[in-house]
Amino acid sequence: MTSSANVFKQALTQPGAQIGLWLGLADPYAAELCATTGFDWLLIDGEHGPNDLRSMLASLQAVAPYPAHPVVRIPHGDTALIKQVLEIGATTLLVPMVETAEQARELVRATRYPPQGMRGVGSGLARSSRWSAQADYLKTANDGICLLVQVETAAALEQLDEIAAVDGIDGVFIGPADLAASMGYLGAADEPAVVKAIDDGIRRILAAGKAPGILAVNEARARECIEQGVRFIAVGIETTLLAQAARTLSARFKAPAAKQK
Repeated sequence: MTSSANVFKQALTQPGAQIGLWLGLADPYAAELCATTGFDWLLIDGEHGPNDLRSMLASLQAVAPYPAHPVVRIPHGDTALIKQVLEIGATTLLVPMVETAEQARELVRATRYPPQGMRGVGSGLARSSRWSAQADYLKTANDGICLLVQVETAAALEQLDEIAAVDGIDGVFIGPADLAASMGYLGAADEPAVVKAIDDGIRRILAAGKAPGILAVNEARARECIEQGVRFIAVGIETTLLAQAARTLSARFKAPAAKQK
């Protein structure tokens, strides 16, 4: 791995959508299985999935041999946590609940070595530099970092243009569920007002020259977002896929037995 060769980051600058899958099981074996299924990227979820630093590391190691690019979502934009997640080898981070341009600028600083930022220098101890086997890591690391921020409240949407304009932000992810809740539509991300706000957000992110992203598990809605120009989109969640398949299989066998009674 070379720090400057972040193929996902490079792909975000081009038209077309990178198709992803959300990973919530917090299990490296499941992550490796999903890495074989053909998705462009996989989201290792540390916000709502029960991941800690070691399980994130294990998932990064599990998917490393495969083409799918790992994106790590941390629980919050803590500078020390960002440093640790970068050191275990993550090169693309998704940070939730970013509501101001100042927050975005601080996140950029946290992910970059000086003079562009304030990331602590300790790569000789870390997987990020392959324990110093990658001799030029410190010189090239900044260029290889891909920083994605989540805009997921009505207040954040009001600041969207300023957030998207921050240098060092590669993509802006709109969180439909939290956005809907903040707009008074808890559990109803398909409400017309929410959909309209998301569509407008996609347009504004593109106008700023950044990559819009979203999670859309409804296929029709996902295709709408792709047509509008999103550059990275998760179209499924592995926990949901497993639950749905298991429930469907169970129902097929148990329903006839219930009828016989």
